[in-house]
Amino acid sequence: MAAQHEEEDMMSQRDVERTIGRLLTDEGFRDDFFLDPARTCLTLGIQLAPHELEALLRIAPSALATLGARLDDRICRLHIQRGEIARAEE
Repeated sequence: MAAQHEEEDMMSQRDVERTIGRLLTDEGFRDDFFLDPARTCLTLGIQLAPHELEALLRIAPSALATLGARLDDRICRLHIQRGEIARAEE
């Protein structure tokens, strides 16, 4: 039983780290996460415990955006605003 709890903790920690990574490198994910965190995580198969989700929601989106902007573009996802797609198609 202790081994199962330990494995769940490791998987949960992995999802926390995965979420933080996406919050920093993926502007679209960051926007979606702060609008509807449960749905955004579900879409990617990320399972966060309520206390983990609460802790991540305490991080200011502006702080994540600032740090994300300082990262090398080669490790960040390209984010195209929905309006930009429509304008490009015209």
